[in-house]
Amino acid sequence: MLTFVGLGLYDEKDITLKGLEAIRDADVVYAEFYTAPLGGKTVERMEEAYGKRIFVLERGEIEENAEEVILKHAKIQKVVLLTGGDAMIATTHVDLRLRAIDMGIETRIIHAPSISSAVAGVCGLQSYKFGKSATVSPAYKGVISEVPYDTIIANRERGLHTLLYLDIPMRIKDALRLLEAVEEKKRGEVLKKSIIVGIARAGSDMPVVKADYLNALKSYEFGELPHVLVVPGELHFVEKEALVKIAHAPESLAR
Repeated sequence: MLTFVGLGLYDEKDITLKGLEAIRDADVVYAEFYTAPLGGKTVERMEEAYGKRIFVLERGEIEENAEEVILKHAKIQKVVLLTGGDAMIATTHVDLRLRAIDMGIETRIIHAPSISSAVAGVCGLQSYKFGKSATVSPAYKGVISEVPYDTIIANRERGLHTLLYLDIPMRIKDALRLLEAVEEKKRGEVLKKSIIVGIARAGSDMPVVKADYLNALKSYEFGELPHVLVVPGELHFVEKEALVKIAHAPESLAR
C-alpha cells in the first residue's frame, strides 16, 4: 500500500492524528520537500516527534525512478510518502498515485491543511471568491514568465482574488519586482493601483500578514520563509474591514 500523508502548513505538529498513525504503522516512510517548503520543520524533529526514520527523496527519484525507489516496495509493504501541505495539491503526487494504481498498488490519501485552503482565513478574504492560482518563478534565461500576471488580470475581470505561490526559496519583495516588470512591459496599471496581501509563515505561532499597495509592500520585511501573495479582486465591505483589522491595510481602504 502507498499512503500519501500531508504534513500541514508549517511545523511537525501540523500533521493529523490519522497521518501520525499511518506513519507509525508504516514499514517505510519517505518524504519530499521540493513541491513545498519545509517551513518550520526539520527532518530530525519530525523523526523525533513521529518515532520513525524518514528517507528524504530527490525530485528525480519520484518523477523518474519511482517504480524502483518507491513503488516496488509499496507492492509488498506499507509505504508512506510525506508531503508539505495537503497530499494531493501537487500534480507530481497525482501522477505517482496513478502509476501506483496501474501497478495494482492500493493507495490512500490522508489530507492536511494547505495554504490553498487556509489563505482565506489567514487574511480575512472570502474563500469562494478565489479564482485560478499561479506560481511566481525566477526569470529563466532572462525571461520572466507572464503567466502569474495574466492570471491576476483574468481573475480580476471576474472580480476574483488570486493566490500566488512563490517558487522555493523566493521572497515576497522579489516576486513583486518580477510582477512589476511584467506590468511595465505590458503597460498595465492593475498592480500599481491594487491592494496586495503578503503572507509569511502561515500556520506558525507568529505569522505575518500585511496588506498594502505595491510600493509600500516591496519594502516591508516579512522575515523567514515560506511566503505567498494574494492579489484581491472585487472586495466586499466585510473583506475591506478584514484587510484593515487582520492584514493591517491602510484604514482608507474600509472607508
